[in-house]
Amino acid sequence: MDRKNEKSEAKGKGGNKHFQSDKPEGFLQAERTLNFHLLPKTVKRRVYALKRLQLQSANIEAKFYEEVHELERKYAGLYQPNFDKRRDIVAGAVEPTDEECEWQSDREEEELAEDLQKKAALEEKQADSAGADDPRGVPEFWLTIFKRVDMLAEMLQEHDEPILKHLQDITVKFSEPGQPMSFTLEFYFEPNSYFSNTVLTKVYKMKSEPDAEDPFSFEGPEIIDCEGCKIDWHKGKDVTVRIVKKKQKHKGRGTVRTVTKEVPQESFFNFFNPEKASPDGMDVDLDFTLTTDFEIGHFFRERVIPRAVLYFTGEALEDDESYEEEDLEEGEEEDLDDEGEEEDEGDFDPTKDPPPAECKQQ
Repeated sequence: MDRKNEKSEAKGKGGNKHFQSDKPEGFLQAERTLNFHLLPKTVKRRVYALKRLQLQSANIEAKFYEEVHELERKYAGLYQPNFDKRRDIVAGAVEPTDEECEWQSDREEEELAEDLQKKAALEEKQADSAGADDPRGVPEFWLTIFKRVDMLAEMLQEHDEPILKHLQDITVKFSEPGQPMSFTLEFYFEPNSYFSNTVLTKVYKMKSEPDAEDPFSFEGPEIIDCEGCKIDWHKGKDVTVRIVKKKQKHKGRGTVRTVTKEVPQESFFNFFNPEKASPDGMDVDLDFTLTTDFEIGHFFRERVIPRAVLYFTGEALEDDESYEEEDLEEGEEEDLDDEGEEEDEGDFDPTKDPPPAECKQQ
């Protein structure tokens, strides 16, 4: 289900103090509207009545999105058997039957250029002759997705890749009925030499109700906070920090000693240790960081998890790129039209082509 109206913006919990009023912010905004104060008192009363109706509509919309969330939770259970089967095939726990592997790829192969077909055939032959051992499952399935998707590739560092080779599945769970609205991303790992966790989690907390101070800004559920988890790194394996050695010289004796300390470094696994907004508000950089974090969580939930195989093959990326190209072409056409109009005006000669008479309204 498409939720384009869902907002994923970070909001500070502090900031400037507002003047307290018994009127909602929407009513105060109406009073600040240009020339609103010039309206007759009876008209102002009617406008307030209209805005009260708008506020009631916003509350109804909030209930609508709550039911959408419940519908998502219901259908998540219907999708789950397919996702479980996908996990087992990727991990090599099960081998799909011949019937399950049937796919109409003849037309796709015909669409390939002849040189690409030859290259693909050569690579397939080399892969078959490279070794008799059949690889287990789909090797580096999720790591390949991370590398292909720009939003995820920006987070990925070289030292993350050996760990993500052990990633077996990513799932999303929705909050239960009666609980505050949220969703949880779960990253499942096979046993590895980096950390002892078998699953890493990231919880995104959501709100689906109009803001008391600005009710008319409501556009659907928004992510308001997130919580990561503690990673139990094995000694010397924490890729979110690096060891720095410094030499210190004693002022009195002149002796030199070497000290080591850990300093943070960029890593995808910082994703599980998100920054928190200060009660006093947040600066522009923190706001951007949190907004980006919320967008990534939403992207995992909406795109990557349900369509993982299409990101692995690159088909989902082609769809995304086609939309961007269409937007670019439209923009270019508009520029060309503008330029064309200017050229037409420049070529106009009133002595040769007099303009048509204007149509004037009587």
